Amino acid sequence: MSLTPITAAAAQPLLDTRFKVETPEGIDLILRPAGVVPRALAFTIDLLIRGALLAALFTVLALLGQFGMGLGTILLFLVTWWYMVLFEVLNQGRSPGKQLMGLRVIHDDGTPIGWAASLTRNLLRFVDILPFGYTLGILSCLNHPAFKRLGDIAAGTLVVYRDNPTTAPELPQAEALRAPFSMSLSEQRALLSFAERAQSLSSARRQELAEILAETLQVPADQAEQQIHGIARGFLGPT
Repeated sequence: MSLTPITAAAAQPLLDTRFKVETPEGIDLILRPAGVVPRALAFTIDLLIRGALLAALFTVLALLGQFGMGLGTILLFLVTWWYMVLFEVLNQGRSPGKQLMGLRVIHDDGTPIGWAASLTRNLLRFVDILPFGYTLGILSCLNHPAFKRLGDIAAGTLVVYRDNPTTAPELPQAEALRAPFSMSLSEQRALLSFAERAQSLSSARRQELAEILAETLQVPADQAEQQIHGIARGFLGPT
């Protein structure tokens, strides 16, 4: 089966960290897995919150003597192991730290996380922290295409950026151009998607992506980006 020019150029490893899942209804969901840094910041925020909560509890329980210390040990266990689970299951996959960082935990198929998966991923933190400082967890994240730590792999979960309400994107200013050859609907969508996402990409990334299609569009590499914007404008017609 022969490929059209853009399809052939696009048949390369994706440059963007996007994760596509198909729902049982046949709907494609495009998710953005969260990397090590935002996840580490979210975990640090949760750690500080738990520390402050435990400090306040132990200060009060210290007044009750040995009984208070025994009760404090039980609360330490509950806060340590159930803090994350309760928030993830009851708050749409978001602990306070994840909520502040715009993250959430979901199943690999895009559905909300359940009790079993949340317990699994959180109980396996004791493996991710080995030998110290989350070394195994960090190495796993850096080597997994969806930035999964070992707990996520075992639980079948994914930490993604939470979707914000979207508005209709504006295309960059460009003169409407006719495509140099007939394009399929998927190819037209690919060029429109590039133009719509132009504002969210760095100049270097836009140039990198556009240069892939420079030869196909029959233009110099430094003109490919503007050519794509013009063709995208042409697809929309008069506005």
